[in-house]
Amino acid sequence: MTQPKGVDGWNFRIFASIGPRHMIEIQHISKTFGEKKILDSISGKFEQGKTNLIIGASGTGKSVLLKCIVGLVIPDEGNVFFSDVEFSRGNIDTKRQIRREIGMLFQGAALFDSMNVEKNVMFPLEMLKSQMSKSEMQSRVDECLSRVGLEGANLKMPSELSGGMKKRVGIARAIVLNPKYLFCDEPNSGLDPQTSILIDDLIHTITKEYNTTTIVVTHDMNSVVTMGEYIMFLHKGRKEWEGSKETILKSNIDSLTNFIYANKLMKEAKEKLKN
Repeated sequence: MTQPKGVDGWNFRIFASIGPRHMIEIQHISKTFGEKKILDSISGKFEQGKTNLIIGASGTGKSVLLKCIVGLVIPDEGNVFFSDVEFSRGNIDTKRQIRREIGMLFQGAALFDSMNVEKNVMFPLEMLKSQMSKSEMQSRVDECLSRVGLEGANLKMPSELSGGMKKRVGIARAIVLNPKYLFCDEPNSGLDPQTSILIDDLIHTITKEYNTTTIVVTHDMNSVVTMGEYIMFLHKGRKEWEGSKETILKSNIDSLTNFIYANKLMKEAKEKLKN
């Protein structure tokens, strides 16, 4: 089997195994909109090569925290570090360099409706990798589409794709620059359970193969129990618990317990465990 290659011709697995650890650390992140405090002094570490999850009910600040980490929202207080380099208060050059190392899967995939699949995936290369030839870009796009199981879908338009296919195109676009950091905002939003499992498996596998630092925002408990190697639980803008998929069901935090067993299926499973 041919190994996938990075943007500059490096083999992904080799490239990922050398150099410094690409960890993300947040320190005391706070954010207020108007009179409403959305985030209240949140700290945590997200490790390389792991699927790190930020979970919580709707309105708890998950997406705002993600936007603070990637620089789309400036926190009122606190700092964000990428591999020990301060990002949130960094200068323009520092932010530009780190942003080149970030891949983002937006909620709903956020494809350009007027562009076909190939052009959607190629877009970051055309914007940020001007030294690449057209044939190199084409090869890179084909590799990424192949990696997400969409060989031959280059000329399809977004309107021709299912929800799951759109998410896979979004993932291909997110990894086309060979990012060190991968962010996924509600990757399973609007998908059926079976397709959601496939997307989770793909994100988890890519994280391991390319050794990325991956952060996933979700409220999907299926995602939590299948790929949550590190989990941060937010409640009313505060971090109330952190742990892993192995320890989350053993928590005695009331707000977390209520979140986990919010649906009927999980409540029934809980009762069976008691019995």
